[in-house]
Amino acid sequence: MNTAKKHASLFELDGIPKMSQAIPLALQHVVAMIVGCVTPAIIISGAAGIDTADRVLLIQASLVVSALATLLQLFPMGSKNGFHLGSALPVILGVSFAYVPSMQAIAETGGIPAILGAQIVGGICAILVGLSIKKIRRFFPPLIAGTVVFTIGLSLYPTAINYMAGGTGQPGYGSWQNWTVAIFTLIVVTVLNHFAKGFLKLASILIGMIAGYIFSSFFGMVSFSNVAQAGVFQLPEVMHFGIEFEPSACVALGLLFVINSVQAIGDFSATTAGGLDREPTTGELHGAILGYGVSNILGAFLGCLPTATYSQNVGIVATTKVVNRVTLGLSALIILTAGLFPKFSALLTTIPYAVLGGATVSVFASIAMTGMKLVMTENMNYRNTSIVGLAAALGMGVSQSSASLASFPDWVTTIFGKSPVVIATLVAVFLNVTLPKDKEAEK
Repeated sequence: MNTAKKHASLFELDGIPKMSQAIPLALQHVVAMIVGCVTPAIIISGAAGIDTADRVLLIQASLVVSALATLLQLFPMGSKNGFHLGSALPVILGVSFAYVPSMQAIAETGGIPAILGAQIVGGICAILVGLSIKKIRRFFPPLIAGTVVFTIGLSLYPTAINYMAGGTGQPGYGSWQNWTVAIFTLIVVTVLNHFAKGFLKLASILIGMIAGYIFSSFFGMVSFSNVAQAGVFQLPEVMHFGIEFEPSACVALGLLFVINSVQAIGDFSATTAGGLDREPTTGELHGAILGYGVSNILGAFLGCLPTATYSQNVGIVATTKVVNRVTLGLSALIILTAGLFPKFSALLTTIPYAVLGGATVSVFASIAMTGMKLVMTENMNYRNTSIVGLAAALGMGVSQSSASLASFPDWVTTIFGKSPVVIATLVAVFLNVTLPKDKEAEK
């Protein structure tokens, strides 16, 4: 009688895989998001002028709430066929850079409490979007969703290049040492992706990061000073920063939450297209956006800045095809542990920017190509190529030349000039609704 325990495949949503395979792949997701998750908190701490102890709490809350929000998306609450919070799709959530410009402006005048109050309003706006997702969904066929995903990938390229150069504003930015480490890491990842098989291929990003980390240490780029200074164990504090509702801040973040709720459709489409070879269902998107709104409201009370789906982790799913929810759930538990044990999170943040850039540039490329695959599922006639081309051109063009909006109010630049995804989404939807469809396509 065969009593051997059967394990689920890494390429299946449900079931428990072998831990020897799942844990390294879970770590791969963690190292791809950890620096991006804590960096907004560091930036906003400086803008708000808070002390070191509060800065630690803000960083800690970023990790803890990101982990809880991820678990909610992976393992939804409520009835599968009825009302539920979460998508049951393989995604990782973290504090979003999309809100940073607006949060900096708010922090300088109203501080952290005004940000958290506006975040609650934004979460309510996201819930309203989630409740009306059935009506909104028709505006996002594969052509439009693919254009949004493609633009998300394009928008991440400067982040990868800046990381490869050592991180904007960091000492030695653009040095040959940073570029040497970044290119070495990229070569390792690329070689494993194209020539390795089995686990080595699946964990190519993690292995590339480990190799790059070791290589960077010979250049003196790894410092453990933050680890020595970090505490051992610490729980997040409820309402530590307080909450204030400042009207202009609420309007600014409320608009961004609506736009990012729509943008999340692109991330979830990229996840399902890249990892599951299908589009997300309306029910999945409904639960996803509701969960996004609720987790941000609760996160505000714990002192966490706004969270969103992480495109770099979507890219990992698309690259490896590993969609198992337990595997990504392990990632969330590691992130939660990092938040509760500051020394552990400090250790993860010792990874040099150059290593992260070298490892993630291929991931961002994968996101863009996933978008193109979605676009190409439809007939690329003159109408459709015009939609994709104009949306990407205007989105990327304005964001790369944000000074062109100098005569407009600051909020216009913040919303439309900082991210190409916003303009690309609006242009693509507008053109898809207004441009006449090809007669042959309608038959």
